[in-house]
Amino acid sequence: HTVHAIHGGRVVFADWLRGAGLLLILDHGNGYLSLYGHSQSLLRDVGSWVQPGEAIATVGSSGGQAGPSLYFSIRHQGRALDPAAWCML
Repeated sequence: HTVHAIHGGRVVFADWLRGAGLLLILDHGNGYLSLYGHSQSLLRDVGSWVQPGEAIATVGSSGGQAGPSLYFSIRHQGRALDPAAWCML
């Protein structure tokens, strides 16, 4: 399964992180970040600009997960936010 960017932005982290496995972080500006972890593979490099809905990773089980899963988080200035508003169709 492919992971898609929730919103446009620039890749600021794309590497292994203990506890999160392969992690990709997008900077959306104004202090907003989205995080995508436990990936099988990362499809974008640090510095890449992505559009909303663009493929950025594939779902996996890196970082100690028993099966395929996705860690997803929205942060604003370091604080976790409820991602529901970002996930509306």
